[in-house]
Amino acid sequence: MAQVKICGITNEEDALCAAKLGAAALGFIFYSASPRYVAPPAARKIMQKLPPNIAKVGVFVNESAAEIKRVMKYCGLDFIQLHGDESAEFCRSFPEKIIIKAVALKNSDDVENACAYKVAALLADTRHAGLYGGTGMAADWELAQKLSVQKPLILSGGLNQKNIRQAMETVTPRAVDINSGVEISPGRKDPDKMARLMRIVEKVNIANTSKEKIFTKE
Repeated sequence: MAQVKICGITNEEDALCAAKLGAAALGFIFYSASPRYVAPPAARKIMQKLPPNIAKVGVFVNESAAEIKRVMKYCGLDFIQLHGDESAEFCRSFPEKIIIKAVALKNSDDVENACAYKVAALLADTRHAGLYGGTGMAADWELAQKLSVQKPLILSGGLNQKNIRQAMETVTPRAVDINSGVEISPGRKDPDKMARLMRIVEKVNIANTSKEKIFTKE
């Protein structure tokens, strides 16, 4: 059973819609260079409106550990997603159970290197032209599948209603991370696209209910 994380949330309307449709987690991007950036005070207001069962994920890119911890406490984050060049050593600055590390998979060496991270989950994404994710480009599903049998995996990268079924059946991730594939414009979600994608995920999940969950709240 794959969970769904809707990332790039910038407003309350989209957040509540995603939660109502069954998303297990919502992602808030605290990287100012991103077109989906949301300032911590605005994110905090949105999070305070969310149902208690929704996992709140803060996305950071090459940020200091001190600043990440400050934002985490201020917003009440459940998970931290490190989407930059953070090392395995840097990840150990935080409890393993709350860390998600994004990795770009280009070859088998990347799969091997990713396994060195002691984290709650790895997120397979793509990088292009110096951008840290959010490119709308699909990850390498073959490499992602190899990683998914070794580590808890979240699949990201250009996922939408047209390819989500094939992606889930090919990679068998524990969760999928959806961003641009359900947007009207960067940072603004389309309720209809989210609803259609969630229905497809639900149908695929009916045939596969054995996966352990990543996004759980104590």
